Amino acid sequence: MTLGPDAAGAAVPSAPGELRISGRIREASNATFLARLDGENVVYKPIEGEKPLWDFPDGTLAGREVSAYLVSEALGWNVVPETWIGDGPFGPGMVQRWQEIDPEQDAVDLVPAEDAAVAVAEGTVREVLDAVDENDQAVTLVHEDSVALRRMAVFDVVTNNADRKGGHVLAMADGHRYGVDHGLTFHVEHKLRTVLWGWIGEPLSEDEVAGLQRLSEALRGPLGETLREHLTDDELSALRGRCAALAAVATFPPPDGYGPAVPWPVF
Repeated sequence: MTLGPDAAGAAVPSAPGELRISGRIREASNATFLARLDGENVVYKPIEGEKPLWDFPDGTLAGREVSAYLVSEALGWNVVPETWIGDGPFGPGMVQRWQEIDPEQDAVDLVPAEDAAVAVAEGTVREVLDAVDENDQAVTLVHEDSVALRRMAVFDVVTNNADRKGGHVLAMADGHRYGVDHGLTFHVEHKLRTVLWGWIGEPLSEDEVAGLQRLSEALRGPLGETLREHLTDDELSALRGRCAALAAVATFPPPDGYGPAVPWPVF
């Protein structure tokens, strides 16, 4: 893909409905841009800039990101910012409304082990794993114990999210938490890799079970047909199965399969 001058330079005023690139987000593994659309910031990931993945051979990453948003909406929890397929300077791709995070909040964090122990005892965070940092100091990966993150964990199970890094959890000033970067979702094989393992074995709340029931009903209707634009029949069948199975056991599952349970890097 050849990048034009807008990809690395200053923002360019755009006409109504026209997406114009402001700059490239270079931390992303695939081509990802900050852009302006109708006076608002958006994230633009052109399909042309996607790197082929041997274990996700079907569809596009953009299509999976849109599918994740549609599932989020059906659950009723606003886990994923508004996402759609739009056209831009490098062709069609994923477009998602930009979210300004609160830099003072960390929904997921790596902290000294002794600090984690205190926070866990106080009931403010959940422990995920212990490790040693580059200075040979004991550290612990933790995440907050909140309704918003519980919902995101449920969402990750049903979408089979293979890449829930800490940096993919956006902490908003009002306490809401958004999840982003859902290109590695909906595989037919178990691939759940997440930093949100803090509730293993605990029962789902009535609200969480109700969300799964809403999703199951939606999948039997128009949502199922819409998702066929982006997912294979086998992937859609697996999604229905995961949703029904999780609602039936109504418990946060443990890691499964032979692969790592936590993505790397974790942030």
